[in-house]
Amino acid sequence: MNFEDLLTEQRNRHSTHIDQVDTDDMVEIINREDQRVGRSVQKQLPQISEAISLATKQFDAGGRLIYIGAGTSGRLGVLDATELRPTYGLEKSQTFGIIAGGPEAMFDTLEGVEDSAELGEKDLKKVNLSQKDIVIGIAASGATAYTVAALDYAKRQGALTIAVACVTDSPLAKNATVAICPIVGPEVITGATLMKAGTAQKMVLNMVSSGIMIRSGKVYQNLMINVVPTNEKTKRRAKRIIAAATQTSTLAAERALERADNNVPLAILLIETKGTIAEAKALLKQSGGHVSDAVKLSLKA
Repeated sequence: MNFEDLLTEQRNRHSTHIDQVDTDDMVEIINREDQRVGRSVQKQLPQISEAISLATKQFDAGGRLIYIGAGTSGRLGVLDATELRPTYGLEKSQTFGIIAGGPEAMFDTLEGVEDSAELGEKDLKKVNLSQKDIVIGIAASGATAYTVAALDYAKRQGALTIAVACVTDSPLAKNATVAICPIVGPEVITGATLMKAGTAQKMVLNMVSSGIMIRSGKVYQNLMINVVPTNEKTKRRAKRIIAAATQTSTLAAERALERADNNVPLAILLIETKGTIAEAKALLKQSGGHVSDAVKLSLKA
């Protein structure tokens, strides 16, 4: 695959005059191209759904959600993993991002690291990758040597591999159990894949990770119930979540949270079932931590 032939590196005929138009027309051109992103992601919904279903099984069995990439793609992976932890109460060991060149590459461009296949494999070896893990390889071009090698190594180790690229039939996709490839077309600024490609990758990663969290029972109704109340701000949020989920008062939510020793899912179940702590814990255990299923079980009892 020649770099110059990649769709992500082609010139966009709709923006060849963008340096000559006024600012109103400039932002209209960019916005018009951005509208293609949502449609390109929509075409990948079956693949996204498959990735969520397979990854949830691995994650629930103790597998780690690992993102890997170089440059902008690597930063997007680190961002998604970093945001998941406080949002859903995950441990750092459960999800993390690996970027070519290490933490320094989050803020500076490091020459040559994305071209190192050896480094891609080495970085996954460092985290003791196992067949239980989920590895999401991210590369707009689908041809970044670092990420392609990393996903190839993950595949050989028996891990679940997911590719996120913005071209078809890429080397990255060939190493994936599931390949998610939103085709956004050439960038407004030729080769600036932080634009449409980056937006598409962000949308896909958000959908995949949020879907895994929902299927893993970390969402009740549409509320993020695994928030850990460690300070006043998060305690207030936890009480609001409990009150909204159970359609009760903030005072009742506060009392339930105290009874549940700051465990939000348990507090919700105490109110919904009007049972004891022991009964609520038993229901949660029986339902695998899914509050909705626990409520249904209580109604059958």
